[in-house]
Amino acid sequence: MSHDNSSHADTRQARWARFRFSIIGPLLSAPPEKGELKSLLEGLSKKTWRHPIKGHPISLSFSTLERWFYEAKKTHDPVNALRTKRRTDANSARKLSTDLKKVIQSQHQNHPTWSYQLHIDNLAVHVKEIPELGPMPSYSTIYRYMRTNGLRKQRLVKRHQTEGVRSAQERLDHREVRSFEMDYVHSLWHLDFHHGSRRILGKDGRWYKPLLLAILDDHSRLVCHAQWYLDETTESLVHGFKQALQKRGVPRALMTDNGSAMISAEFTQGLERLGILHQPTLAYSPYQNGKQEVLWGQVEGRLMAMLEGESALSLSLLNEATIAWVEFEYHRKIHSEIGAPPLERYLQSANVGRPCPNIEKLNLAFSAEVKRKQRKSDGTFTLEGCRFEVPSQYRHFEVLHVRYTRWNLSQAILVDPQSSICLGTLYPQDKSANAKTLRRPLASIINTLDQETSPTGIAPLLKKLMADYAATGLPPAYLPKKEGEKS
Repeated sequence: MSHDNSSHADTRQARWARFRFSIIGPLLSAPPEKGELKSLLEGLSKKTWRHPIKGHPISLSFSTLERWFYEAKKTHDPVNALRTKRRTDANSARKLSTDLKKVIQSQHQNHPTWSYQLHIDNLAVHVKEIPELGPMPSYSTIYRYMRTNGLRKQRLVKRHQTEGVRSAQERLDHREVRSFEMDYVHSLWHLDFHHGSRRILGKDGRWYKPLLLAILDDHSRLVCHAQWYLDETTESLVHGFKQALQKRGVPRALMTDNGSAMISAEFTQGLERLGILHQPTLAYSPYQNGKQEVLWGQVEGRLMAMLEGESALSLSLLNEATIAWVEFEYHRKIHSEIGAPPLERYLQSANVGRPCPNIEKLNLAFSAEVKRKQRKSDGTFTLEGCRFEVPSQYRHFEVLHVRYTRWNLSQAILVDPQSSICLGTLYPQDKSANAKTLRRPLASIINTLDQETSPTGIAPLLKKLMADYAATGLPPAYLPKKEGEKS
């Protein structure tokens, strides 16, 4: 039976302990009579044994066997007593001078992606050029020192070394990473786009590399919705996410990366209006959304592998195959991490989701709300270079609060900024229709009296001022002039 050296329960010390106990154990279970121990140990020393690690034949001396026997006899845990004792300086760097340690640390700081062997080869050149560093230590000594002090090989980040990349790498190096799982269904959803490994032929005759939008429930690992698109735009994101809401309900929180579609006004404002807490991952830290990465591995390893024989792969065929695979294999197969099928865990676990509103409310929610000043001359305003007309009953609005989507400028929604109630639908200006001479009369904005009245008498405020002045007893502060009298 082969053993794995990396196994926690089958270390080198454990193998040696079992090997020694297999030799000494019979002497402990059937203790020899007085005077027989020496002859028994001499007999064992003449046998040939198989090395517990390397497997080659070895022989054991009488003194070694005698030491093992008495070490095991004087304790209640003989197997542990026979384990190989770890050196007290196992984690210390023997034969390394202080100057040599500084060179190793500096070299790793300048070249963190180098392998251990490359570090040692370059260190050998330093030692040869600078004799003051002392003799060149062995590979194991330098390897042990670097591992003990956390000088490990770092993964090469294939991005421009911007400030954000450096900050993310430093955070990963100095902050612990922990797996997590929510306690309830719909507590948290994960959302991400995956670049497919195969190209498909579009209806326009061009080749595209499709992207899979998948929304995953954190607790159950259920795929709330999955659909392939030809782009990673806000329109595609909102289109797929609304389907997930209609299928499964409204979650409490959503985790995404910081892609342009995920932080767009239409999407983030829609999440806010539906009461979904948006939790973007840290920049350049895809490991925070690791459950999505596990799903991508299954998509490529199983779904796409089963489509490799299909040469005429289209977007519609890819979506049909994906939905079938998700619903009848992924959802019904035991997930290795949760120990149950995602669909079963989804149905049996406590659910904190909410009902999904109707499609009209969803469309109104996932839109960008902006303020526009209404032109008094013709009652219009401009959105994304397109001019919209405002109904005459709203001509007294100086500032309009309008919701719209950038990919659909066929209409916009006028809303009340205080209550978010939809006041009406606004449409682009039709200059051809306006070229007709017919004009509707303007509706009155306020209710007027049935009979028109003209002002009579002095206004109340002026009457009061005149009365107050007369009450002072002072004569009028002007000199009257008789009519026709010359000054």
